[in-house]
Amino acid sequence: MSRTVYLAAAGRIRRWTARPAARDAQRSLARQAVSVALMCAAVDGLNFLTRGPDPGPWTPVLLAVVIAADVTLATAPRFSGWVAVIHAAVGVALAFVMPGRNPSTAGQLVGSYRAGAWLRGRSSAAALITVCAGNLASMVITGLTAPVTLLGVVAANALLPWLVGRYTTARKEHVEELRRQREATLRDAEAEIAAAVTRERETIAVELHDVISHHVGAIGVHTTAARLNLTGTAVPHDSPVHTSLAAVQQSGQAAMTDLRRLLSLLHDGSDSTDQPGVTMLPELFTNLRASGLHVMFVVYCSPPPLTKEVDITVYRVAQEMMTNVLRHGDGRAARVELDCVDGCVALTARNRVASPAADAPHASPPPGSGLGLRGMRKRAEALGGSGTFGVTTDGNYWESSVTIPLAGAR
Repeated sequence: MSRTVYLAAAGRIRRWTARPAARDAQRSLARQAVSVALMCAAVDGLNFLTRGPDPGPWTPVLLAVVIAADVTLATAPRFSGWVAVIHAAVGVALAFVMPGRNPSTAGQLVGSYRAGAWLRGRSSAAALITVCAGNLASMVITGLTAPVTLLGVVAANALLPWLVGRYTTARKEHVEELRRQREATLRDAEAEIAAAVTRERETIAVELHDVISHHVGAIGVHTTAARLNLTGTAVPHDSPVHTSLAAVQQSGQAAMTDLRRLLSLLHDGSDSTDQPGVTMLPELFTNLRASGLHVMFVVYCSPPPLTKEVDITVYRVAQEMMTNVLRHGDGRAARVELDCVDGCVALTARNRVASPAADAPHASPPPGSGLGLRGMRKRAEALGGSGTFGVTTDGNYWESSVTIPLAGAR
């Protein structure tokens, strides 16, 4: 899959997963708005019953008006301006019936807050002016004319809630802007790191091509020349010398092939298609047989199509196992087993050690730096697998086993 197709698919997945989250957030906000509206209706209804007008035929109607005004608080945010106007009008109407006793204070405060929090520009300013005018008119109707008193009540019941709403929204926008800036900074940093990694990979690829390929190519040329020089001499064609030179030549060709694949991986990254896998294991073992190592390859259960990372890792692990067999084994024979069980692919290699240690069942591994074993283990662990290495209980064989989940690390 190309990088463009991958990014497009990832974008669609993010949108699909974001839609349910957005709907859940909207439903949560709607439930909270209903809760606020019901609480305001309960508080204002209680105030009406305890501080309202004397019982009369219009009392239920007035109570219904107060509760209906509070219920409008559960409407969508885009109606916040009209909600503020309704509460201002109810306040003025109640001032005629109950001078000095406004039972809808909770609804008016929340209505002013909503106007400041949800509205912008002229709509927000018009809602503020309407609410202030309604509060001012209701106090004038009740007989309050002191400027300081009028200013204090208007500021407390209209201006302050509106300002709190504005502040809350502004703070939310500020936090959101900081989050966007942080995400942009992280994207830029990731892009810089990716560019640096790409440059480093290209540098390594150039060095490998100019240095390693030169030496490996020279080995192949000299090996071919040596075989040609032996032709016609007293050395038989099937002598160990010819066999060793042929093995060196084939190893050099295999090294050049692997080097080209490695250069492709360094240049193209995960988009590289010229990479080895499980299907190329028989070819690997065939080349080893040409060098005199008898490899028995047994497949108990063929794995299903593997991910690219797992496929390459299995091949590289097998390659390192065979390198260890040639370096530290007796160089005669090795048995490699491939199996697929319990959702994992397992690769096991066994060979006779160079110096049998029958009297030491738990002998230490053959001498070496141990980098190959650590490398195989790290390759497996990077994909959620594991690796075990060591001498068998009889002390005669060295066994390497690596197990990797079919889908790799999740």
